[in-house]
Amino acid sequence: MIHVNRSGTTLGTFSEEDVRAGLRAGRFLPTDLGWREGMAQWQPLSQFTEFAADIPAAGATAAPGAPPGAAIPQTPPVVVPAAIGPRSGLPWDNRQSRGFVPAFFDTMIMVLTKPGEAFTAMRREGGFGEPLIYAVTGGSVGFLVYMLYSFFLSSLGGLGRRENPFAHMIGTGIGLILLIIFLPVLIAVGAFIGAAIFHICLMIVGGAKQTFETTFRVVCFSGGSANPLLIIPFCGGFVAAIWKIVLYCIGFARAHETDTGRAVIAVLLPLIVCCGGGLLLAMLFGALGAWGLSQH
Repeated sequence: MIHVNRSGTTLGTFSEEDVRAGLRAGRFLPTDLGWREGMAQWQPLSQFTEFAADIPAAGATAAPGAPPGAAIPQTPPVVVPAAIGPRSGLPWDNRQSRGFVPAFFDTMIMVLTKPGEAFTAMRREGGFGEPLIYAVTGGSVGFLVYMLYSFFLSSLGGLGRRENPFAHMIGTGIGLILLIIFLPVLIAVGAFIGAAIFHICLMIVGGAKQTFETTFRVVCFSGGSANPLLIIPFCGGFVAAIWKIVLYCIGFARAHETDTGRAVIAVLLPLIVCCGGGLLLAMLFGALGAWGLSQH
């Protein structure tokens, strides 16, 4: 698949046959920029060797009154920076040169404020390690601050009751320390389980155009960017949960190159199944209870 850009405007993603037909029909120009996965930067379609035979047919048209065979001079191609090109990578991929902390915050800000651009630039492959480190970093920071904040509030609440506040604080502190130790493991396991569930849902709705690794990377970069929002007092959990759902929908649509409707259904499908299952269980237990009462 080839991404085509003209004067900074994205024309879409097309197969080689579509581009070839577009060049012949004049829908695409030799000066239009093209990019496919694996290329270091954008380049004019005229420089694609596979389209060499199609360029003359779609080349510059002779100007009125010009001698036969003369062509209108072509304007220089508009250079699109590779940093914002499709699948050119997120700032996190360049953390060796940027630095760990700057690369993390640059990626988090990009994902939270420009999710469409971020997940268009995100590489669909490259291993599970790098996105997992990002998810564990963002999740650990967010959950750690959230737990310390909750611990502080619960400690203040314990001072107002007729119980030993120190015992309450020590008991909560031990649980807090254990949770901090196992928190990275829990986040990593949750990322794999969540990605597996979402990928199955994408397959069900016909939106899984890429591999499981692509889904996993979307889950990691979405969670690692949204979980730090837990530090917002009182409403941080709600804000992080809602924004994470939004990031999932945009991320799956852009990374799998599927329509947004399928991505939204895939994200909401687990919730629908859980709520539907819970409702059925409640109805089942209610019916059993009513039947039991009728027997007495």
